Amino acid sequence: MSRVHGSCKAPAPAGPADAAGPGRGIALPGLRRTAVAVAGAVALAAAVGGCGIRTTTVPVDAGPAPSRVPCTLSGKETATRSEPQIPVRVYLVCASALEAVDRTVPIAEGRTGNRVRMAQALLQELREDPSETEREAGFASLVRGPLTVSPPRDGDPAGTLRLSRQPEDLPPAALAQVVCTLAESEAATAGGTVVLAGPGEYAPRGYRCTDSVKQRPDTALPTAGPLPSPAAS
Repeated sequence: MSRVHGSCKAPAPAGPADAAGPGRGIALPGLRRTAVAVAGAVALAAAVGGCGIRTTTVPVDAGPAPSRVPCTLSGKETATRSEPQIPVRVYLVCASALEAVDRTVPIAEGRTGNRVRMAQALLQELREDPSETEREAGFASLVRGPLTVSPPRDGDPAGTLRLSRQPEDLPPAALAQVVCTLAESEAATAGGTVVLAGPGEYAPRGYRCTDSVKQRPDTALPTAGPLPSPAAS
């Protein structure tokens, strides 16, 4: 969109007699109007071009600029630790979606094969602040502590993990982080379902980490069913 700035008096458009020309007699009404319009347009164009009038461009809002957050890491980060480590994957939030990040957790005595201890180690990773490299790549975690895991109670479905907070009380994106992280570990039940409950008397629920959950973690997670039968006591 352009606007014209400056002032210049354009010559008056030619009159009927001028348009008809000398010695040509009286023109027909229709032809005379056409000649006047053409002569006026030519005169105005010449005036605008000869007066040094400049045009300026009015900015047009094209909407927000696209996000430049990379959401990728150049390589695995290594930290010097004295105890043995095992590789794990945790899900962090980046550009309003969930993205997997490779981490390592220490292998404490009896942790391998123990679902509750593995789940606790993964939750601890989610509670940790992202590293500098992860932050620069746009990663963040919405899981806040304290958040601990305890074994199932009598009558709970097999594989239930009881959190110290009711799962539905967590922010949707934080619960999505927890579910997707546990779903790719030995803490999940067969088929990748994560069965969670809180400290109260509410019945456990099964959650699944789907593509839609990863793309829109801020929405309510779908529940899965039927749940596994209670574990034999």
